[in-house]
Amino acid sequence: MKMRLNFKCSLGFSLVEMAVVLIILGFVLGALLMPVQVQRQQQAQLQTESLLDISKKSLIGYAQSQGRLPCPASRNGTAVFPDDQGVANPSAGGACAQQVGFLPAATLGIQPADTNGFALDGWGNPLRYAVTQFSAGGAATSDFTTTGDMAAVGIAALKPDLRVCASSAAASCTDDINVASNVVAVIYSLGSTGSAASGGADENENLDIDTIFISHEPRANGENGEFDHIITWISPFVLYNAMIEAGQLH
Repeated sequence: MKMRLNFKCSLGFSLVEMAVVLIILGFVLGALLMPVQVQRQQQAQLQTESLLDISKKSLIGYAQSQGRLPCPASRNGTAVFPDDQGVANPSAGGACAQQVGFLPAATLGIQPADTNGFALDGWGNPLRYAVTQFSAGGAATSDFTTTGDMAAVGIAALKPDLRVCASSAAASCTDDINVASNVVAVIYSLGSTGSAASGGADENENLDIDTIFISHEPRANGENGEFDHIITWISPFVLYNAMIEAGQLH
């Protein structure tokens, strides 16, 4: 009887042994899942960068055909645009309802889009879009979003005022120290977090409504906090050249 009891006891595992086995399994599963997560992040990044490039080309093509850039779309519903449905607001151009909003994917015919017509990045979040509201005269409205106004004002007088910097630090983001100082439009993704909540000072600069934007490599914990936004922009000289080729500028 005593021998049988000892034999049965030897068939079981102690709690310590079970804990060790579970820990080992956790490490194994983590090692297996990590490459999959990295691959998904890389795929989402590539998809987003491709969509941003398509969006940039679509905006330039729109300017070539319409003589102006479209205004951003927004989520602030109106009688004409219940939820904008990814349509530029106002659709006829002129002074935009807001300088910084969402990419007007429905106006540009860009997919994939959500049920509200907003273009989605690789993480399923809507792309953001800002366009300069600089005015030098012409129709007395925003030159770059008013039909024919760029041609009426003339290239020499057009002065887009969006600025892209490598840091939100005041000493690193001036008219003389920047990545680009005369940007016409900015298109960007909020990255994998996809949140309107700031991860730090650099991300916050892309979330407020002004003319300054930050672009640099992703950082988990930089001096200005986390940063995973992906940004591209339109240079005035690229836009002017495209519009000259289309006969929209002289």
